[in-house]
Amino acid sequence: MSRAEVEDFLFHEASLLDAWNLDEWLQLLSDDATYRVPSNDQPQSDPKSALFTIADDIRRIRARVTRLQDPHAHAESPRSRTRRMISNVRIVEEKPLVVEANFVIYRFRGNEDVRQYVGRYRHTLEKRDGKLKIKSREAILDAMELASLGTVSFIL
Repeated sequence: MSRAEVEDFLFHEASLLDAWNLDEWLQLLSDDATYRVPSNDQPQSDPKSALFTIADDIRRIRARVTRLQDPHAHAESPRSRTRRMISNVRIVEEKPLVVEANFVIYRFRGNEDVRQYVGRYRHTLEKRDGKLKIKSREAILDAMELASLGTVSFIL
């Protein structure tokens, strides 16, 4: 797997999330995928023994998407507009395929000030039926505290 192929995959994932094509985004996930946002003070910890902002298995990821698509979902009504910038994509392990990339997400919502979420993604990817799938996805935020970022109701 080349870095360019991984970059194209991550850029595609970012565009799906920015466009709120969440059903299509779900198709990028394996049937046993996880999505995690660890706490800022212990980003290397295990969700079984430490507090995580998000620690979802595939069932909870699907439920999260269903809630976000509900027109009555108050946390995202009207929906946030986001723009993701992905950079410094690197393959850190080959087997399993682990990739990291830096991100900046600009979030626009109603009359609020623009919010910026900066951090690092860590994905474990695998090929299934000839296509890349996300087995695990971590969004590790650089912010020292989350209160100033507001509620993170969209998918980082």
